[in-house]
Amino acid sequence: MSKIAKSAINWVELEKRVPPEEKVKFFAFKAKSDAYVRRMQASPPEPPKINWEEYQKLVPVPGLVDKFKTEYSSFKVPYPQDTFSAEVDNEWKKLEPQILKYSNKMKEHVAKAQKEIAAINALPKFEDMTMETVHDMYPEIALDPVNKPTFWPHTEDEQLDYKDPMQKIDIPKK
Repeated sequence: MSKIAKSAINWVELEKRVPPEEKVKFFAFKAKSDAYVRRMQASPPEPPKINWEEYQKLVPVPGLVDKFKTEYSSFKVPYPQDTFSAEVDNEWKKLEPQILKYSNKMKEHVAKAQKEIAAINALPKFEDMTMETVHDMYPEIALDPVNKPTFWPHTEDEQLDYKDPMQKIDIPKK
C-alpha cells in the first residue's frame, strides 16, 4: 500500500458548487474524509516485520514457527478485479454527447435570458416612464385611442369585434 501524496479532490472548488442549504452535510462529509485520510497516513505503508527467531525460541513445538513463516510469506491479500471501470467509461462515452447537447441548449437559454435582462435594464425607470414612452417603445400593446379605439377595460375579450378562439365554428351545410 502506498501513501497518498496529494488529494485527488479539489475541496475548495467543490465547496463553491455546494448549495448553501447543503453546506452542513458537505462539511460533515469532508470531516469524515479528512479523518479517513489521517488514519491512512498514520498507518505504515508496509506491515511491521515479524521477528521469527524470537518466536522460534519461545514456541516449544518444532516446525510450527517455520510453518507459520512460510504460510505468512506466501499469503497475499486478494485485491478485487476492476470489472466496472470499463463499463462506467462506456456509459460516460454514451452520455458525453447528451451532456454536451444539454449544455449547449442551456447556454442558449442563458444567452437569451441575458439579452432579456439587458433589455429590461435598458428601460427607463418606472417613475420616469410616461404613456408616450410606453407608446413609442411598445406600439403593439400601448393604448391608441385614435387608430385603435377600445372600450374599458381595454382587454381583447371586452371589445365589440371579439371572437372567442375556443368557440366552435359552425360551417353551414350545402
